[in-house]
Amino acid sequence: MTSFALKVTRLTFAQLERLSPHASGRLAFALFCRTPSRNPSGLKAKQVFRQGTERLRGAETVRLALSRGMAAAHLLRETTAPVHGASRILVVHGWGSRAEYLTEMAAGLLAAGAEVVLLDLPGHGRSSGRRLDLRIAAEAIVAAERQFGPFAGVVGHSFGGASVMMAAGGVFCDIPTLQCPRLAVIGAPSSISDVFNNFAGAVGLGRASLAAMRARVQLLSGRSVEELDGVAVARRLDRPLLVVHAEDDKEVHVGHAQRYIGVSPHIRHLWANGHGHRRIVSAPEVIRAVGAFLLSERPFHADLQRAVS
Repeated sequence: MTSFALKVTRLTFAQLERLSPHASGRLAFALFCRTPSRNPSGLKAKQVFRQGTERLRGAETVRLALSRGMAAAHLLRETTAPVHGASRILVVHGWGSRAEYLTEMAAGLLAAGAEVVLLDLPGHGRSSGRRLDLRIAAEAIVAAERQFGPFAGVVGHSFGGASVMMAAGGVFCDIPTLQCPRLAVIGAPSSISDVFNNFAGAVGLGRASLAAMRARVQLLSGRSVEELDGVAVARRLDRPLLVVHAEDDKEVHVGHAQRYIGVSPHIRHLWANGHGHRRIVSAPEVIRAVGAFLLSERPFHADLQRAVS
């Protein structure tokens, strides 16, 4: 959002809140869930998009029916013939991204011997709609598992990582639980309450409007914002989890990853410093670590956490 647009937005919310905090909260949540343009912006993004488009030419694309609209999923194999016994990994992009931007990650996983499913979340890529929230994302992830699973593991970047945790935790009562045995999150927020507070501060939302916005979440998802917490999910899950983050991430503060420290012996960390928020998904060491972790057939032990942390 440009500085001028942000000023206009803050002024609009300030005026609307005086009239009706309820209306202001509803509008704020609608803006929060509104997905950005699907088109790449900037020369680097356009180059990556072209490369990703080329990599996806040989993919099998399936449209997954959701309660509202559909999500596109792309299956990539090393050859056109099915690889019998090959493990499958689901890759989920972040906010404002799409499958094409994660094809370098997919290529690394393919080289490691896996088949890869790249999911376009609703409102992104080739999927329908212009709205996305965690419940909708969890529904799309579970639909991908139903179509292509079972998965050996699932990796999500940024918002996609938060969505993976909600799906694995069975947070939403009307959405089945993601069943895959191993999870990896990259540059992902762990506390949606913090994300809400940061958004409210950015658009100048007052306390009454923020309360109305939180109430809207409860109404639509059946869960409070505080319950949308990846650490709470990890604490009760009996599954290995890899948390990848860069301390120089300027979009999702490193504190979101640090919250997982000491929560469970099933969690290990990889600090990919120097890669920021977006480059991290293309970093060779990150791709290798994610592949080794998700495709490992060895039982998970606490000493493995110390080796990577």
